[in-house]
Amino acid sequence: MTAIAATADEAAELPRFLDKVEAGQLVPGADGFGAVREDLPVAPVLKNGERVAWAFLTSDFAGTTGYSGKPIHVVAAIDPDAVMTGAVLVEHSEPIVLVGIPEARMRGVIEGYAGLDLKEEAAQSGTAHALDIISGATVTVMVIDDSLVRGGLKVARTLGLGGLSPVAQKGPRRQLRTGEGEIRDWQALAGDGSIRGLTLDVGQVNRGFEESGDTRAAERPEKGAPGETFIDMRTALVSVPTIGRSLLGEAEYDNLRDWLGEGEHALLVAGRGRYSFKGSGYVRGGIFDRIQLIQGDRSVRFFDRDHRRLGEVAAEGSPSFRELDLFRIPADSGFDPAEPWRLQLLVQRAVGAIEKTFITYDLGYRLPEKYLMPLAPRPRVNAPDEEAAAKAALWQRIWMDRQVEIGVLGVMLTVLTGAFFFQMQITRHERFYFWFRTGFLTMTLVFVGWYANAQLSVVNLMALAGALRGGFTWDAFLLDPLVFIQWFAVAAALIFWGRGAYCGWLCPFGALQELTNRIARALKVPQWELPWGLHERLWPVKYMIFLGLFGVSLASIPMAERLAEVEPFKTAIVLKFMRDWPFVVFAVALLVIGLFVERFYCRYLCPLGAALAIPARMRMFDWLKRYHECGSPCQTCANECPVQAIHPTGEINPNECVNCLHCQVLYQSESKCPVVIRQLKRRARDHSAAKSSETRMKTLLTGNEGEKETSNV
Repeated sequence: MTAIAATADEAAELPRFLDKVEAGQLVPGADGFGAVREDLPVAPVLKNGERVAWAFLTSDFAGTTGYSGKPIHVVAAIDPDAVMTGAVLVEHSEPIVLVGIPEARMRGVIEGYAGLDLKEEAAQSGTAHALDIISGATVTVMVIDDSLVRGGLKVARTLGLGGLSPVAQKGPRRQLRTGEGEIRDWQALAGDGSIRGLTLDVGQVNRGFEESGDTRAAERPEKGAPGETFIDMRTALVSVPTIGRSLLGEAEYDNLRDWLGEGEHALLVAGRGRYSFKGSGYVRGGIFDRIQLIQGDRSVRFFDRDHRRLGEVAAEGSPSFRELDLFRIPADSGFDPAEPWRLQLLVQRAVGAIEKTFITYDLGYRLPEKYLMPLAPRPRVNAPDEEAAAKAALWQRIWMDRQVEIGVLGVMLTVLTGAFFFQMQITRHERFYFWFRTGFLTMTLVFVGWYANAQLSVVNLMALAGALRGGFTWDAFLLDPLVFIQWFAVAAALIFWGRGAYCGWLCPFGALQELTNRIARALKVPQWELPWGLHERLWPVKYMIFLGLFGVSLASIPMAERLAEVEPFKTAIVLKFMRDWPFVVFAVALLVIGLFVERFYCRYLCPLGAALAIPARMRMFDWLKRYHECGSPCQTCANECPVQAIHPTGEINPNECVNCLHCQVLYQSESKCPVVIRQLKRRARDHSAAKSSETRMKTLLTGNEGEKETSNV
């Protein structure tokens, strides 16, 4: 058996984790493990000394990484029928589980994979089961699901469990020998395995129905002596020249070649005894329902259009058969004559007037090597390529499943971009601006935050830094499409508008702070404004927090992720306050302070805001309009800035500005901005002067006309 390792050539880690699992956790009643195989990183699960399943580590076979950028290690077991008997989480670095969702919930999800039928998963490309998604841990659950299903299928196919066969690997396939072949007799063909058979007697069939557990079938045994032949069925692949010419004869073999198209093959099935492998169903429905060809996880059923009767067997020394039939295997069935296959016989028994039950028997077949061309050494399987394709399939599936959310976020980003480009029109009417911003922040909080859990975090940046140090790949970042799209939008916005595009409009926790502060203002809660000197000295705190976290992440990302709980995002947004009380108290305390000091956390503590402010210094444009009088003497904008980002001298600090556009409302305010008020007064005076001048002119003209009339008299 060819050894496989889905995670390239790294040493298998199963031995390191096997001691952390009890055999009984994987298979009820199991009492130990056997030695790990040398050719494949799997270990037998033993019960009373007998192997009852195979244990494997998911990360040995599926290299999908979690949100932390590291694999999630799960030990699972598969029984001989390709059914997963159990799964146990043994190690992970997922931040959402480390300090967020109780690990017991994640373990419960993983243990729920017991009973997963990998044969069904193979037939439906891994989608035969329903995902048990935990709110706030969607990516983590999907990574675990991918590694369990994909790793389990690799193990089952490699070991041939449940009849599954390995997926065809890249490289040359075995080919049939060319030429006309030779004529051989029946005994020679049967002796080398060119013809294979299945013989059942009446006693065997009766015992089979008794062991099936169906008492109705057991109570209706087949009549006759136990040793009497029930069916003697033989089969051969007659599209192989030597086998076909020998069994069919020259003329019938020529007819067969004319019947078969490109890539098609044919079976000879011969039978005798009291049971027919054809039955009569094909007469009514055109399908032979008692036999089917099975190769790996593919099956081929035969229809009357793919069937021909054969008069006799041409090979010398052949026995006589009651049924002789040829069946065509379509080219699109995926059948490979060089690989093993089996012909499955369905034995029916009536248990009622119209009701039947059945059991199956398999006739295994493998084409002898003499009929195959020698195969050059298979090139080494490119496991990294397989992993890349599997990871791409996973994130593409996630993106397809979240098309609606992606579309809504796209609309929000488009609207926000338009608002920034046309900021003077948006802010011209204060009431319209108020409701536009309130509506957008509400959408950010409810949809982006509480519904989609797409809150950005400084943890994302630490994971990115770790990935850059350890070999960067996009896979871990593509697993959460809304977060990925937002980061690209933030990167673009930093060039145009600085950090405020995200912090002021798209951050769910920032939106929560501002909306709760507005409610507090409506309820007449007093607002505190810190003295400028203190306020200015508190700004660096968030930068120190960020640099501290970044420094710790260079040594230990898991430790940095724990310290990143200085961000209340996970508590308030992702987990919606459903956490241990210390985390909830911390988040609520920040929100309570924010009722008195608007966006207190954003101003002084947010490491994500600090991280975004550093590259934001490179922005290309200054969009916010200012007058020469701003700051000297006018202080209106500085006094009303929600986050005190405007210096007393009038300059806007781009590191602290959240681009709320309130200063642009004031810039055009006819009741608050002294410059606008002065301009309006000047216009009014000019208009009044122009009107007075017009009146005097009219009076003068009227007087001149009166004098002319008097002169004429």
